[in-house]
Amino acid sequence: MQVEVVTAKFNKGYNNYYFSPNGLNLNKGDKVIVDTEKGRDIVTIVKGNHEIESSEIVDTLKNVIKMATEADVVLAIENDKKAKDLLPEVKQVVKSKKIDMKVVSVECNYNFTRLTVNFTAENRVDFRELVKGLAEKFKTRIELRQIGPRDATRIIGGLGCCGKECCCSQGLGIDDHVSIKMAKNQGLSLNPNSISGVCGKLLCCLAYENEYYMETLKSMPRYGTMVKTSDGEGKVIFCDLLKKTVSVRYQNENSSEVKVYPADTIKEIK
Repeated sequence: MQVEVVTAKFNKGYNNYYFSPNGLNLNKGDKVIVDTEKGRDIVTIVKGNHEIESSEIVDTLKNVIKMATEADVVLAIENDKKAKDLLPEVKQVVKSKKIDMKVVSVECNYNFTRLTVNFTAENRVDFRELVKGLAEKFKTRIELRQIGPRDATRIIGGLGCCGKECCCSQGLGIDDHVSIKMAKNQGLSLNPNSISGVCGKLLCCLAYENEYYMETLKSMPRYGTMVKTSDGEGKVIFCDLLKKTVSVRYQNENSSEVKVYPADTIKEIK
């Protein structure tokens, strides 16, 4: 069964969500107000009216309420700044209540009917009194959301070991599963300091580069195998997966010579 939807993203979000256009004809770039489980908010359309299979909809399909007016957009920008400015105050409340948690950021929906506090914590936190205190102080609904190290780094930002902005801050690798096997596939040192990002977890780029390395490995000989080249038979001592070349060592009575060949010009001896 086909269902008409639009695809949208929340402010500063990287994930796509489906909404019912609710009779509106919407285009990419339009800003609209939508219904969510936590109240109304503004989203940006990334794909206009189209149809998908109903099986692709995981949660209840919420409606687009209306097109956002210029006043709605201005209000959202003002409230976003207001929420950010509340960060020091929220941190002070947490400190005064001696709760072992680190406040990462403060966000709100477009009309400031909900304030979301993102935090990290090593252990389970009882924040019932904190929610009550924040609600009394800021006169709005409070949501505390515990996030992991990756999400905290995405929000705060930073530079990776490559010298570029962290992948997660650019929206790369957000939903990818990263494993130590990916580092092995890419021939990297398994030293934690070499393959970990600023969040302390495995580098996000290991995941979205892994497909290339997996495909390339299929066409490369294994380390230590004997191969036949245009210069004779030798042993594979190194495979450069980016250049797709193989280093081969030749043993003779006088020397141990190493030559490099394109991977598709040698043949493995079985």
